[in-house]
Amino acid sequence: MSPYWKRLISGITGLFFILDSLWLLAQNKIHLGILLPLVIGSLLFLYALCFPYVQQWQQKTQLRSRLWTCMWTGFLIWIASVGAFFGFIASHLNNDHPQQPTEAILVLGNGIENGQPSPTLQKRLDTAAEYAQQHPQALIIMTGGLGFQERYSEAEVMQAYLQQNYPDLHNPMELEVQSTSTELNLLNSKKILHQYHIQTDDPIAIVTSDFHSPRARAIAQHQGYSQIISVSAETPLYIRYNSWLREYFAYLSGWLLNEY
Repeated sequence: MSPYWKRLISGITGLFFILDSLWLLAQNKIHLGILLPLVIGSLLFLYALCFPYVQQWQQKTQLRSRLWTCMWTGFLIWIASVGAFFGFIASHLNNDHPQQPTEAILVLGNGIENGQPSPTLQKRLDTAAEYAQQHPQALIIMTGGLGFQERYSEAEVMQAYLQQNYPDLHNPMELEVQSTSTELNLLNSKKILHQYHIQTDDPIAIVTSDFHSPRARAIAQHQGYSQIISVSAETPLYIRYNSWLREYFAYLSGWLLNEY
């Protein structure tokens, strides 16, 4: 590739990443899938701006040239691994059969904003409500603890949202308000399930975002849930790929922590 195209592609890509991250940060959304594109975008844009000087620096010695090549090779390999992960997520977006009988519906939390479910969490709750209407006897468990500087737990906010928006939903409902991670969501929910004489080998639906379903399923299986029904909610487009990027690192950390 010619130096002109390298510079142009780096500049446009970097600017796109920067604007995307800044727009999401302006909406008080902060996580690794937003911050990392900002860092990468800033470096790419700076590289485009200083392209002639960078070229002179790395061409001065053979060692610098090799180091520069290794850096770009490593970056491109990482980009390829992220692309492969996105392909994996895209291939697991479909729900299990909605008519399959279920004893309980676990709705996994995803953060609240100004006392209300985040847009991503609203999608989960809407999907859970639609699914629960087909299984009116199933126990619904809202999962999510108390966030920083929040007055109410995620589970309480989730329950209020369903009661307000789906008044005809009459499934029994319980709250799991202690957890701060998917692993704890599923672990602490076992106590509630046992109170209702529901075992982990009974059919249990897990409602979460599409990008999160494969990892949630893997964690649940590791904890002994054996008849899992994955019910996936669509992720809002404006934050979809940032969330997928965050999930890339969550998968790695989950593997290192032996969560599945």
